Amino acid sequence: MQTHLFAQDDDMWYVITDGPMKILKVNTAIAILGGKPQMVEKPRAEWSTKDKKKANLDNVAKDILYNTLDKNMFSKIKTCSTAKEIWEKLTQLCEGNDQTKENKLTVAIQKFENAKMKAGETVAEFDERFSNIVCELISLVKIYTNREIALKVMRALPKE
Repeated sequence: MQTHLFAQDDDMWYVITDGPMKILKVNTAIAILGGKPQMVEKPRAEWSTKDKKKANLDNVAKDILYNTLDKNMFSKIKTCSTAKEIWEKLTQLCEGNDQTKENKLTVAIQKFENAKMKAGETVAEFDERFSNIVCELISLVKIYTNREIALKVMRALPKE
């Protein structure tokens, strides 16, 4: 049973990344000598229960994606017709294109370089704020060594 679940998960991910599944069958009208048989779309009347489940995976994937979004995000993807379109739109909205990612990285690096403990800020508050900056950098694939982070923290603390 577990194998079946993993296969369905793989099919679900395929639908999200590559689009709705096409239900195919071997084209018996064309004989292929020594090669792969030609595949053609299977008529709905010939679909098995398994074929119907695979064909419906796009609807299941869309439903899962819809149920994870708040009203604001849903309004941005509601015109998408496939799970793949939804996924691509969400990726664009949340991650941005390469230029957007580069801009986010530049801003995060500037936050790191300019980090200073503010007047009246406790060490715990500064630590939380600085940790958020480091986490943001990690999410943008910019990693500092522990030594670099420790030196930055030391420079960011007030002289007192």
